This record gives sequence, C-alpha cells and structure tokens, in this order.
Amino acid sequence: MAVVVGCPAPLEEGASAARRVDEGTGRPQRLAEPPWPELVHMVGRFERLGPEHVRYGWPGTGIVVRFHGAALSVLMDDRAGYHGVSVDGGPSMTLRTRPGSHRWSVVDGLPPGEHTVVLRRRTEGHLGPTEVLGVEVEGTLLSAPAPAARIEVVGDSITAGYGNEGRARDCRFSPRTENHLRSYAALAAEAVGAELSAVAWSGKGVVHNYGGDPVEPMPAIYERAVPTEADARAPAIESADVVLVNLGTNDFSTDADPSAERFVLGYVGLLADVRARHPDAPILCTVAPMLSRSETATVESYLDQAIALRWAAGDRDVQRIDLWEEPRGWGCDSHPSIATHEAMASRLRPWLDAALQ
Repeated sequence: MAVVVGCPAPLEEGASAARRVDEGTGRPQRLAEPPWPELVHMVGRFERLGPEHVRYGWPGTGIVVRFHGAALSVLMDDRAGYHGVSVDGGPSMTLRTRPGSHRWSVVDGLPPGEHTVVLRRRTEGHLGPTEVLGVEVEGTLLSAPAPAARIEVVGDSITAGYGNEGRARDCRFSPRTENHLRSYAALAAEAVGAELSAVAWSGKGVVHNYGGDPVEPMPAIYERAVPTEADARAPAIESADVVLVNLGTNDFSTDADPSAERFVLGYVGLLADVRARHPDAPILCTVAPMLSRSETATVESYLDQAIALRWAAGDRDVQRIDLWEEPRGWGCDSHPSIATHEAMASRLRPWLDAALQ
C-alpha cells in the first residue's frame, strides 16, 4: 500500500468543501450537502466558525475521516506544526505543516475500498490553533463513526507530552520533540479502545502556574474550546465516560507553593467545573510523576482533602489514583521520556478499565 503523508497539493481558489472524483472525467467534484463537518468526526474540543470552517488547538484534537476511495487531502491554516496520521488503525505517521492556507495531501495511493483516516495534533495550544477549511477525498466521503467510549484528561506539560521525544534532559523544548499521541493518557486511552480529549497546557497549575505565575491557571481556561481563545466555546457534545485530572505539579515544583487551604479550595472548584461538564463520569485524580516522592505525598494529601469535600457535597464518584513512576530516561527539560509515559499508561489502564465498566 502506497501512502503519502505531508505533501502540499496545489491550492485551488475557493476550495473548501468535501469533494469526490467524478468517475467519468477523473476530476474532483464538489460534494452536495451536508457540509464536510456533518460527516467528519471531530476528536476533542473545537469551535465551528462556519458551515465548512472549524478551529481547534488542544493537544490530540483532530478529525476522523471515513471515505471510499484512494486519497485524502485537507485544506488547513495550521500553526501546530506536527500532526499524527493513522490509516485504518495502523501506526501513526507524521504530517509536517506550516502556517497559511495550504491543501495537504494527507494520504494517497490507498487500495480501492473503504478507509478511515485519523488526523490529530501532536503539539499543544500555545503554538497557535489549527483551522480546517476543507476535506477532500478521491472517492466518496462517508459518515465517520462515533467512538465507543470517551475519556477527558486535564493536565499540564506531562499530559501534553512536552519533550517526550527528546533525547536528553538538557534538550530544550521544540514542537518536534512534543508528541501528545505518545503520552501516557493517549496510550492508555488507545489501549482501552476509548477516544481521548485532552485539556492540557504546559506550566499550568490549579491555583497558579509554574514559578508562581498567577495568569490564567487551568481553572480559568478549562471551559475553552480553543485554548488560546478566551471567547471560544465548544458546541454541545456528549459527556466523557471518565475524566482524569493530573494537576498540581506546577503549583509545588518551585518555592512559590500555595497554602494547603488555597490549593484545596482551588482544586474543589475545578472538580465542580469538571462535574458540571461531565455529570455522570467517574473522576480520577492524580499528581505524577515529576515531583519528588515527599512533594508528591504532600500534594496527594491535599487531593484527599479536596475529594473529601466533594464527597461531603454529595459527589462520591471521585477518587485519587497513583500514577507515580521512577524516571525511565528523560525527555527535554527533565520531562518524562516515552518509556516513562509507557509505564504510566500501563499503571493507568486498570483504573480506566474499571471506570469504563
């Protein structure tokens, strides 16, 4: 099977709709209604800007395209830089993009028949949003299936996959070394057959960010459809089947530690926001694995206090889990390596299996 990933294709003026190839002329033809977003499944949070224009930015967000044919192109204005492409459940390949409106040949040369292609961001939101303006297939666009289960994860750089493909702890961050699709949460979700929606931004904390920075900690941006857009709100979507919260590292990783009372109350507020969005989902709380064991134990005690307050308020489907792992090599800036993420995913999987039963 010949598959081409990442080749920019000629851009035709005004081309933004799903297309198919006319069997008589061999030329692409604009598809009739419905617009492509009605057939393509959106992974994670997104904002719809028009009938055929969507924008997203959280790590791991993207599209699932099902079609009968041989090729798929996507018209994007993208600042993510790196995307993962999976064809028919196969291993992820890399699509390298650049800003500006370009039509990217995502896959080409597929054998005749039905195919499902998943295109997702590897990188996080601070790099800028991804705007999809058109989906074109050499064939016929089909309705993409909904996932069997949905998981939401709320986190920081660990969850985003910061530097996980770096070669040493002293390398600096770059989009090339960040691959959320190989993060612990993404690997565990894949293992249990669930779709993952990640709400993760490096440096974010519960009451303040890394180094005591007070500007927009995670609770302030949690509701956003696009992380960099304060007014972006996602369309109504089905709630998750389970939610994982992995926050607290940045609150306590420097000398600007918040008081126990301030952190606990902030965490309780975040849990209330999560519960409002996902009324029936079990919520799993953790902090791992970048703090020392003593620091981790302190934060875990605060999580227990926050959970107890939620239980007292009647929300008893909240619990703390332990995902702490000894480092197995290092990614950039002393972040977890791929091997550490894999170990965390193995530890997480039984918790997800139990929550999804």
